[in-house]
Amino acid sequence: MRHPAAMLAVIGLAALGPSPTARAQESLGQGINMYFQMGGNPGDGSTLPRTNGARAAAAAFGVKLVEQYSGWQPEVMLKHFREALAASPACIEIMGHPGNEAFAPLVADAVKRGIVVTSGNSPLTKLQGMYGANGFGYAGVDLYEGGKLTAQKMMEYGGLKSGDKALEYGLRAQAERGRSDQGLYDTLKAAGLEVDYIEISPEVDHDSSQAVPILTAYLQKHPDVKAIGTQHGNVTAFIGKALEQAGKKPGAVTAGGIDLAPATIEGLKKGYVSVVLDQQLYLQGFLPVVQCVLSKKYGFAGLSTNTGAGVVTPKTIGGLVPLIEKGIR
Repeated sequence: MRHPAAMLAVIGLAALGPSPTARAQESLGQGINMYFQMGGNPGDGSTLPRTNGARAAAAAFGVKLVEQYSGWQPEVMLKHFREALAASPACIEIMGHPGNEAFAPLVADAVKRGIVVTSGNSPLTKLQGMYGANGFGYAGVDLYEGGKLTAQKMMEYGGLKSGDKALEYGLRAQAERGRSDQGLYDTLKAAGLEVDYIEISPEVDHDSSQAVPILTAYLQKHPDVKAIGTQHGNVTAFIGKALEQAGKKPGAVTAGGIDLAPATIEGLKKGYVSVVLDQQLYLQGFLPVVQCVLSKKYGFAGLSTNTGAGVVTPKTIGGLVPLIEKGIR
């Protein structure tokens, strides 16, 4: 028969929970499954670092990750959210391209079911305000400020001045997503530049190689243009090719964009691309998984992280290339 004192000791240890060794063997995210909207197409330059970040965090925390790729199409993002809801996962990460109103009933349904919803890349400010206490956070750039910074650095790098002609090629019509391009456009205008605007079509948004003939035609029709700016990562990757096809020499047109895709790196090295906003996309994959785990396990509220790290220029690209080639930056 066990001594009463020994039995009390055993009961006391049991009340404290698993031993430190047992806790170390159990992943913090064990049993958590998460649907994650990656944005573009598998492996493209504006999506791969985000995918790698999400996979790394899922592996570290023991989360089962289900990846969703929409080719940046808002209606596909909504379709993917419905598919995720049907699976009743612990968490869903979404992107704000469809807008607050389109997502509102779906997010409300998810939260009612106890699903943690969080966002990345493009914010949903209204929904984050409503469901922040339920774990709705944001990992991405402050969009308007990111566009503003890109424009400021374009003017600084290219010596642009009042009266110079510029093109802003963006997605200003896309709810909050458009604030990045709006910031770029407004800042160039405020500096006195003559700014034309072209809205990126859904076809170019999905397959950005189609931007090349559009930009080439614009450049040929407007030979006096001094700058081209965009806040679309995959379009940024094709600006250099368009400038080459239009017969422009490196540096003749100041080109500003976003994201460090392989083709953008070549554009920076050759001098066709002047300034690129670095969103640190890996963090936009890693941090939402962390958000999911902390909110689901411990009830933490949504965390908002500005992943923007400033800009990259032809002078500063060199040291980042090894990390970019690994799909991290």
